[in-house]
Amino acid sequence: MPSFDAVSKVDLQELDNAVNNTVKEMATRFDFRGSQTTLDLDRKAKAVTLVTDSEMRAKAVGDMLIAHCVKRKVDTKSLDFGELKPAGGNTLRREIKILEGIDKDTARKMVALVKESKLKVQAQIMDDLVRVSAKKIDDLQAVMSLFGAAKLTVPVQYVNMKS
Repeated sequence: MPSFDAVSKVDLQELDNAVNNTVKEMATRFDFRGSQTTLDLDRKAKAVTLVTDSEMRAKAVGDMLIAHCVKRKVDTKSLDFGELKPAGGNTLRREIKILEGIDKDTARKMVALVKESKLKVQAQIMDDLVRVSAKKIDDLQAVMSLFGAAKLTVPVQYVNMKS
């Protein structure tokens, strides 16, 4: 029986490349000369830490990071920009969390979309992914386009396609 898994994952290597490109751009920009701005990716904690000395620079770095993520084909829905909080001295800190996995509410919404579509497919929630199976591959492709058209809060990729 053909099936696929709908997951939400981030390619950490591509995100690392986007962070490194943002750091290189910060080094060449005139408005960042002499500033205490750093951007670090923590792969284990799945977070990007921004430390800077002004709100204007924090917004500029966020915009640069989003632009480099788009160039690297990292979906920006998977980045959760936290609040700008004061850190030691005159610096400000922002945690940017990397969202992975499909949460239970979104998974329930995806299963409900499949049931409402009246296609002959079965969808089941398995931890942080949704497995969809059907008798025909065409039905699976219809479900993929259905998920693509829906306004989901997480980016969805399709893996483990079996026919």
